[in-house]
Amino acid sequence: MYAVIRAGGKQFRVAPGDVIKVDQKPGDNGTIEFTDVLAVSGEPGAIGKPGSGARVVGSVVEEGRGDKILVFHFKRKKQYKKLQGHRQAFTSVRITEISFDGQKFTAPEVASKPKKTKEQREMASKQTEQKAEKKARTGAEGKASKSSKSRTDKRTTQAAKKTGKKK
Repeated sequence: MYAVIRAGGKQFRVAPGDVIKVDQKPGDNGTIEFTDVLAVSGEPGAIGKPGSGARVVGSVVEEGRGDKILVFHFKRKKQYKKLQGHRQAFTSVRITEISFDGQKFTAPEVASKPKKTKEQREMASKQTEQKAEKKARTGAEGKASKSSKSRTDKRTTQAAKKTGKKK
């Protein structure tokens, strides 16, 4: 079961449970409804144009901005350069329901992560304390002095080789 929808000037093939990134859309109480359904497939191998009542409903997962895109304008021989950055806003939507012609297909519920018990939290805090103690015992000073010694040894041996070749 899937549908082809139009959102933000782009077309998406979606199925219940899919997560898509669309241009930023305001959602009512965390839900978005797509009414511009272009095609629907209710059974494998069959695709058709939906009636006027077809709709796809999704829930907002997150909102954010994408990676930076650098826009560089340049005109040769005119001393013209312009650099501008852009980050496109997006909304991640999880498709929860596809309905058309009296049929309704819903996505299975997403199981939330189980909360840690008190014992598990105590064990995690003990482990972090042990790691911190181990780092304190090794010390960052010892590592820095070892690396500086190896550098000086390399330099002196290289200098000796160079002076030996010149003679």
